[in-house]
Amino acid sequence: MTADRGYRVAESLSAIHGRTYHLASRLLPAPQRRAVHALYGFARTADDIVDLPVVGPDDRLARLDALFAGLDATRSGGPIEIDRSGGPIEIDRSGGPIEIDRSGGPIDVRLPPDTIALLAAVADASQRFGLTPGQFAAFHHSMRMDLPAAPEFTDRYRDMAHLREYTRGSAAVIGEMLVPLLGADATRPDTLAHAGALGEAFQLTNFLRDVGEDLDRNRIYLPADELAAFGVDEAGLRACRERARVSRPVRRAIAHLVAVNRDWYRRADAGIEDLPRRTRPAIRAAARSYADILRVIEERGYDVFAGRAVVPARTRVRHAVAALF
Repeated sequence: MTADRGYRVAESLSAIHGRTYHLASRLLPAPQRRAVHALYGFARTADDIVDLPVVGPDDRLARLDALFAGLDATRSGGPIEIDRSGGPIEIDRSGGPIEIDRSGGPIDVRLPPDTIALLAAVADASQRFGLTPGQFAAFHHSMRMDLPAAPEFTDRYRDMAHLREYTRGSAAVIGEMLVPLLGADATRPDTLAHAGALGEAFQLTNFLRDVGEDLDRNRIYLPADELAAFGVDEAGLRACRERARVSRPVRRAIAHLVAVNRDWYRRADAGIEDLPRRTRPAIRAAARSYADILRVIEERGYDVFAGRAVVPARTRVRHAVAALF
């Protein structure tokens, strides 16, 4: 019953925050659709923790670690203790306090009932479809890279290889998790590679769409060397943000990265054909709708500071119908 409630929580999160994914998921059979919602809901919950206002120096990190430790506890069927950064993390699956002792004293973190239910759904989906602890650990690593209190913290990226250390856990591994959920052969290296590439293509699209919002959080997810090739540095990006208008050098840099992103979609496209016929349309629709964000950015003259690039609902529906038929 807890897992059923968690699946409902996950579907609600997907409907509110992941409109492209939610629409595409409606093309899936019910068991796969529920599992995709659970995975999305978990990723969204982790992302929301990372973006919380800072209450204390370790608050967000404590909450993030508690979320992943709670998943470990739920998957293992009982309470666990994890020694991380100087003290144990004690997980109470009943919903009581989670005490995290991190060098400065205990931090009381409580997992809300909906989150506990969501973890039950993720654990259930993991068991049904063979998702591994290592995959969630890679995702956890990338989420910690966003938090200043974590040793892994990174908010600027030297080059694309450096950025892909982050997108490996934040996006590629999510694509790999979807492979068994969609009924494809998770033992085929090419299938996993294509799935990971599509996840990273989605992520780069997010980075291009959200340049301004990320700057407001003091993060830059665009490779510094790629920007520098067009004469763009952090000061130039911030000047554009303040004016809410893109400069010519930034416009050229964004145009270049949009072309790179399109190439990533092309490289990943072959992997969609590896999916079973029944689940293929959902991923095809999601890929078309997400790649269409790049078209919106192009039509705005690559001005990523003029407002968030959004694909209209009618266009997303058209992509879904085209993918289905």
